[in-house]
Amino acid sequence: MTDLEVEGAEGADRGPQEPAYTVLDPSTGKPLAEVAMAGQAEVDTAVARALRAFPAWREVAPGDRARLLRRFAARVDEEIEELARIEVANAGHTIGNARWEAGNVRDLLDYYAGAPERLCGRQIPVAGGIDVTFREPLGVVAVIAPWNFPMPIAAWGVAPALAAGNTVILKPAEYTPLTALRLAELAREAGLPPHVFQVLPGRGPVAGQRLVEHPDVAKLVFTGSTAVGRRIAAQGGQRLVPVTLELGGKSANIVFADADLEKAAAAAPYAVFDNAGQDCCARSRILVQRSVYDRFLELFEPAVAAVKVGDPGLPETEMGPLISATQRDRVAAFLTEDVPIAFRGSAPDGPGFWFPPTVVAPGDPDSPVCTQEVFGPVVAVLPFEDEADAIRLADATRYGLSGSVWTRDVGRALRVARAVQSGALSVNSNSSVRYWTPFGGYKDSGLGRELGPDALEAFTQTKNVFIAAD
Repeated sequence: MTDLEVEGAEGADRGPQEPAYTVLDPSTGKPLAEVAMAGQAEVDTAVARALRAFPAWREVAPGDRARLLRRFAARVDEEIEELARIEVANAGHTIGNARWEAGNVRDLLDYYAGAPERLCGRQIPVAGGIDVTFREPLGVVAVIAPWNFPMPIAAWGVAPALAAGNTVILKPAEYTPLTALRLAELAREAGLPPHVFQVLPGRGPVAGQRLVEHPDVAKLVFTGSTAVGRRIAAQGGQRLVPVTLELGGKSANIVFADADLEKAAAAAPYAVFDNAGQDCCARSRILVQRSVYDRFLELFEPAVAAVKVGDPGLPETEMGPLISATQRDRVAAFLTEDVPIAFRGSAPDGPGFWFPPTVVAPGDPDSPVCTQEVFGPVVAVLPFEDEADAIRLADATRYGLSGSVWTRDVGRALRVARAVQSGALSVNSNSSVRYWTPFGGYKDSGLGRELGPDALEAFTQTKNVFIAAD
């Protein structure tokens, strides 16, 4: 095992020692590393350092800040294979997915490296003078990242926040801190000034809570459960600081009778079983028009059986393990005796936190497996009658994050996509995330938008200046 220390907390008056966390390899259940956990004292020290670093970072010339971010991206690019291998071991991601995720971090840093030189205000016509606006950074930004996609989702907050001139403290999830710690090293090697970007592993109720309540943290970014997101939003409201939340999902995969059924059925497993279903965008409800319902299931069963579940380090593997035994037990609890399991894929019997791809059909629209976020490789297939019924079923959940519409009718695709209460929809595709387009949810799926050009505004505030002509 490797001993890893808390980054950014050297010299802190530690006070009561937080016990270290034993990181496990979810494919074997064996210890992978011991990681020191930050307590309140380490958080306070890291925030103080970030606050001291902020004025100088804010004043770095836009071109120079852009060059530093590009150097950071270049260092990530040089270490993509290492980062991917760490994620395979730490999060159980397949090697193909992990390489894509490391590349996504690189691409995000490159994309937002263009922002410092293009983060412009406006000149507004007024009488008696000139009125101009400035986009200014907020200060210290806390990014609290989840365990399901540790690298890319962390970068969703870190990259635009740094580009806008903020200093950043990233708290990775307890389960998956290893790639975050390596990214902090790469940032230092790229030449980012000390304490501009710090990584602070810690437990949510201790380090996370202290970041949320700290008076010098000017912006909160959180990805995780809706229940925790509500508490963070409430505390942010009490302190009057902006909050960006990306929370749960129960997305619908809507298949109309005129769709290319073979293509829709072949793509559907990867819309929900990718990352073992531990994806808030997972299309964990497949809504199929009743006239083709049976035919879709006939096509879907061999597609599910073909999903290769196993060692995430092998290039042919398509689905790895769940993150923990606790998560495996939680997923299994949804499949009570009265839940009709139509068919299942395979999963290894050996050590590790495995669960087979599982299809529930016909699903009961009011059952927990059809209304709650399972966050595992379980999908429910439900029939619908017509366009209005499809929209009704798609919206019959408190979430509204993502989803897909499969049809050859362009008019229907547009009508349904506009009607469904969800923040990111795809037509004849299961794609949810592109770093150059906005991403976020409706209803209980979150607040605000990440990614794309709009994300920068969430990390700045507008200053208005009027200059009298006389």
